[in-house]
Amino acid sequence: MEQYGYKPELRRTLSFGDLLIYGLIYMVVIAPFGIFGSVFQASAGMVVLAYAVGVVAMLVTASSYGVMVRAYPTAGSVYAYAGRAIAPWVGFLAGWTILLDYILVPGLLSLVAAASMTAVLPGVPVWAWIVIFVVVNAGLNLRGIKTTRRLNKAFLVGALAVLGLYLIAGLLALMSGAGRGFSWAPVFDSSQFQLGLIAAAVSVGMLSFLGFDALSTMAEDAKGGARQVSRAQIAALGVTGVLFMAQTFVAALLVEDPAKLIAEGDPAGTAFYDTARVAAGPWLATLTALATALAWGLANNMVAQVGTSRLLYAMARDGQLPAFLARVSPMRSVPTNGILLTAAVSLGLGLLMAAREDGISLMASLVNFGAILSFIVVHLSVLARNLRPQQRRVAGVFRSWVLPVIGIAILVVVIVNANILAQKLGFAWLCLGVVVLGLMVATGRRPRLAGMDDSQPGPVTDAVVAGHRG
Repeated sequence: MEQYGYKPELRRTLSFGDLLIYGLIYMVVIAPFGIFGSVFQASAGMVVLAYAVGVVAMLVTASSYGVMVRAYPTAGSVYAYAGRAIAPWVGFLAGWTILLDYILVPGLLSLVAAASMTAVLPGVPVWAWIVIFVVVNAGLNLRGIKTTRRLNKAFLVGALAVLGLYLIAGLLALMSGAGRGFSWAPVFDSSQFQLGLIAAAVSVGMLSFLGFDALSTMAEDAKGGARQVSRAQIAALGVTGVLFMAQTFVAALLVEDPAKLIAEGDPAGTAFYDTARVAAGPWLATLTALATALAWGLANNMVAQVGTSRLLYAMARDGQLPAFLARVSPMRSVPTNGILLTAAVSLGLGLLMAAREDGISLMASLVNFGAILSFIVVHLSVLARNLRPQQRRVAGVFRSWVLPVIGIAILVVVIVNANILAQKLGFAWLCLGVVVLGLMVATGRRPRLAGMDDSQPGPVTDAVVAGHRG
């Protein structure tokens, strides 16, 4: 850390297993429970294909994250990578873009969980559940990374147990004649297939994969450093990809009226719970709804606050956000103010969007747009770093050149076919970032990253690093 001009303040307590669990919790191994109907409609029933394309795109992206986290093992994620590999001002805009994802995610998770809980306990209003989820998660994160680590394991075991029960019940139901029987239609349907259709479905289903990238913000919390973070990202994506395809395959075959779901969509968000009811009755439908609420509202929300607070911390210590966000609790070794701000924004956005009928879909579209755009920047950062001959090579030619180009191509197709409103609002947020950047430059606060040589337009060179060490 010293070679990049930073004083280590976060404790390295997370092992590979801890990081893997964080990734599985952040992506939520039962994530499709909550958005199955939307992905089914967008993919014209080929929901498994949509998730398969999504996991390929994310594995390619994870490779570039691995390259960059080894090159720059700091907590700033895409903000630090773009800032050091391309230029500090690009890093600021990249950080600004990913904030659209990170800041919105906790509020979105609270809103989805609250909606699920009203299906279980309709007497409690949505706003009350949002307050409960936000306050509880903030309290747990303020206790320190060890507390969240222990709770993550318990949440993961519970989610996997519910998923296993659903898969067993679903397969037994299919063998007994329920649903539409075994078919490869959820994987590929030649009568419905269109490239743009699948790309649009991937842009919706991408929400299920968001979270593997947040592991890069924990590079300063990991015992094994950057290499462990990279390994955990790949492993988490591989495990969740298989689980996502398995559960959506079974669920797609249990949909009683596929044509109606494709035509009318799933405005109530109950499509997956309906398949659970077909598989085993109301008790399984209630159990899967409750599991979704707890997984999104507590487990996923808790680690989402961890990632968001660390991004705020990384940008603030470089002077690109208010300094109070860079303060770390000496007792708990957590960015306290970042956690509190994340909680406050999550509460406000959750309550605001709860009043809109399209609140969940609007927030989800914006989160996905910000994430996809930032993933493209990560790939560009790898390519930019390779163009600087003074930089030490940290990966082979395939990972340094071929995979980033493939990743950019896939993600551009996805973002072009994304929700139009999300595109407009996402680019509006980016334009606002450009305005903020212009004001910073005009007031003499040009973006800079610690440890960088002002004479260099790009990242720290080995010569500069050696000079700092001397």
